Amino acid sequence: MPASAPIIAPSILASDFARLGEEARAIEAAGADWLHVDVMDGHFVPNITIGPDVVKALRPHVSIPFDVHLMIAPVDPFLDAFREAGADHILIHPEAGPHLNRSLKHIRKIGAKAGVVFNPSTLPETIEWMMDEVDLILVMSINPGFGGQSFMTSQLRKIERLREMIDATGRDIPLEVDGGVTPETAPLCLSAGATALVAGTAVFRGGPERYAENIRALRGG
Repeated sequence: MPASAPIIAPSILASDFARLGEEARAIEAAGADWLHVDVMDGHFVPNITIGPDVVKALRPHVSIPFDVHLMIAPVDPFLDAFREAGADHILIHPEAGPHLNRSLKHIRKIGAKAGVVFNPSTLPETIEWMMDEVDLILVMSINPGFGGQSFMTSQLRKIERLREMIDATGRDIPLEVDGGVTPETAPLCLSAGATALVAGTAVFRGGPERYAENIRALRGG
């Protein structure tokens, strides 16, 4: 497992939606590496959040990469729209379309990094025969749909397995964890092989004056 400091990707799902631009600028200033954007459709997951227009409106506010997690189905009709809106990474669920490999190839064709998201019940072997098309991997350590849920320790073994699969490729593929990530659970994720941490509540609690401190705590200091 790489020994460098983990990538921190605050999820705007936990931010003040009335001040999204200010919140995005504040977390970049506080040391965030990526901005994680949770897109939910009320169908694939039981919640509705934002669409491409909000991503487009946020894009000029920060320079860090937009890590866009699409919890929508079918996902293929919306890939171009989110890329055009400014998504640097587009992460999709294998269950959100009929041909995962084709979807990943299209994401890369339009100039974004292609990511695969694992629900708690999704098997690592889903991507075993298409690792060459995968640029990022995200493990959900909660059931997607809502923030503030408790971390599922059962997913640590999945992180370990995916770390083995990544290392076997010899490629530098970020391994993200999202869901219940706190200063207490972050070391468990990193020990299992994660290199990127998505956190909402753990970053945004306490207001902008606490964001830098919260991010440092996730990094272990």
